[in-house]
Amino acid sequence: MTDAALALADRLDTVVSEASDDGVVVELAVGNRPDVAAALAERGHAVVATDVRDRAVPDGVSFVRDDLLEPDRSVYAAAVLLYARNLPGELQRPSLSLARTVDAPLYVTTLGAEEPVIPVEREALPAETLYRAVPDGT
Repeated sequence: MTDAALALADRLDTVVSEASDDGVVVELAVGNRPDVAAALAERGHAVVATDVRDRAVPDGVSFVRDDLLEPDRSVYAAAVLLYARNLPGELQRPSLSLARTVDAPLYVTTLGAEEPVIPVEREALPAETLYRAVPDGT
């Protein structure tokens, strides 16, 4: 696991641990990078990874094939946190809409130097910036 992925897992672990409800952590659009999901599962969190294509995930992580542009909201109903790594701009608004619907915070990193297209608060992590979507932003 890279230092950036470890720092992200550490930060998300803190966010989930501070949540008052037990629930599921969902990685949106996992792609071929399930290392943060695996790290969160190893720390005792229930983790679901989603993607529009079938993906292999490590032991301890559940996988659900789902499309963020037309999500099956039941997949996310128990979520206490949604997060995505390298989330492209075209998926940020649908992800925020989903987070609002299930009343879960959304944390994302973006592709390279791409700026978020949704209202966010920024947090510096080693090697990248983590963005927390502002839930009531426009």
